[in-house]
Amino acid sequence: MLSITEENYLKVLLHISEESNNQQEAGTNQIAAQLNVRPATATDMLKKLKEKGLVDYQKYGKISLTETGRAHAVHIVRKHRLWETFLFDKLGFSWDEVHEVAEQLEHIKSDKLIERLDKYLGNPQFDPHGDVIPTATGELVSEQRKTLSETAVGTRKKVNAVKDNSPEFLQYVSQLGIAIGNYILIKNRFDFDGSIEIEVNNKTATISQKVAENIFIK
Repeated sequence: MLSITEENYLKVLLHISEESNNQQEAGTNQIAAQLNVRPATATDMLKKLKEKGLVDYQKYGKISLTETGRAHAVHIVRKHRLWETFLFDKLGFSWDEVHEVAEQLEHIKSDKLIERLDKYLGNPQFDPHGDVIPTATGELVSEQRKTLSETAVGTRKKVNAVKDNSPEFLQYVSQLGIAIGNYILIKNRFDFDGSIEIEVNNKTATISQKVAENIFIK
C-alpha cells in the first residue's frame, strides 16, 4: 500500500506528462518545485519509488513512471476528479473550492466506494474544471486543446476547460463571468502586451495574455 506522499509524487509525474504534450520524463528539480520540497528530499523519495518498481531513472537524471506507476497515478487522478465532481454537482461547492478538499479525499483506498461514486454521478467524463476523468479501466485520453490566446479576433468560442485550477485564478475568471460552457467573443487583441478584449454574458472586459493562455476553448 502506498503512502499519501508516495501517491502525491506519482500524481505530479503524471501531471508533468499531461501538461507537456505527453513528455514522459521529468527532472528532480521540476518535481521538487511542484511539491514544494528540497531536491534532496525528492531524490530520496524517488529512490524509494524506484525500489517499488513505480518509477524509472533515465540518463541525465530524468525520471519517468513505469507502467505500474502510471496505473497507480491515473487511479489517483480518477479519484480526485470524481470527488471534485461530487463536491461541485451534489454538495454545492464552487469550482474554486473543490480542489483542496479532493486532495484529501483522493487518498481513500476503497475501490468499491469510488466505483459506486462514479455510478452515482452518472459516469461523468469531465470534472468541474473541464479535465478528463480517467475510466475505471485506467484509460486517460489526452485532448488536443486550443487556448483563448490562440483564437482569432471576431470569433466566438465555448469555454471547455481551464488550465490553472488555483482558487485565485478561478475566482478571478468567475468575476468576469467566465465558466465552463460559456461563450466568449474575441473583440480585439492588443499587440503591445498581448491582452485581449472579450465579451462574455453581454459584458466587455480586457484580460491579460496570461489569463487567456489558461482558458481552453472548443
